[in-house]
Amino acid sequence: MIKGAVLGSPINHSLSPRLHRAIFQFLNIEGSYEAIEVKSGELESFFGSRGNEFDYLSLTMPLKEEALKLEVSIDSLTQRIQSANTLFQSSGSWHLSSTDGSGFIQALANKGFVRFESALILGAGGTARAVAGALDEVSNSITVLGRSSTREDALNAAIQKADFNYRRWQPSIDFEDFDLVVNTTPAGAADLLANSVPGKVTPPLFDVIYKPWPTVLAASWQDRGGVVINGLELLLYQGVDQIEKLIGPISSREELVTHLRKTLNS
Repeated sequence: MIKGAVLGSPINHSLSPRLHRAIFQFLNIEGSYEAIEVKSGELESFFGSRGNEFDYLSLTMPLKEEALKLEVSIDSLTQRIQSANTLFQSSGSWHLSSTDGSGFIQALANKGFVRFESALILGAGGTARAVAGALDEVSNSITVLGRSSTREDALNAAIQKADFNYRRWQPSIDFEDFDLVVNTTPAGAADLLANSVPGKVTPPLFDVIYKPWPTVLAASWQDRGGVVINGLELLLYQGVDQIEKLIGPISSREELVTHLRKTLNS
């Protein structure tokens, strides 16, 4: 019996319970998974009082940075990006990790995108750092558009190989300067940038949001013939990676992914 949950706030919109229950069903695993409202500042208390009820916990906003304060084993990548989305038990101990980056790279590869010259990340929070850490392996340069200069150092630390450029948020930008654009901002935050989408857009847009969908930016991108990858793909791949941390590699992974994609889009 595997017991899991997704923690965050707000949490009612989360598709994680649907995803993880579908994984259990496909793999013929007895398991349960629920969504639990845990607000900013409440994670340590929840983990201390209820953590051992679960085998693993998925973390969403606003807990991805707060989780770094827990007294658990933290892997080196998670330390570097200072963002986590997975707590799991192994050999009697709790471990903290992130599957956002690996899920992001797999979702891109599924669409045939594996290498970039120049990538643009919209937003500078925990998900942006996970994306930056992943792109560090596959993009020669990474530009981040953020609202606060206080995030610059953390993003710089997440990037070890690629050239890094941090820009303060601006109402317009030339998307054609890049061959990948990733939106990690909350719903609505990047709406005004839709006015900057050219008549025919070349780079793909990866928008990590999946509800509400499409975002204003994604709709504008699609209207101009651009390739758009939505957050369901990230949710799918990072969720499978979470399960593999518990049970090891899944031999029927491709079939599972196909099944989950149909489930989430139905």
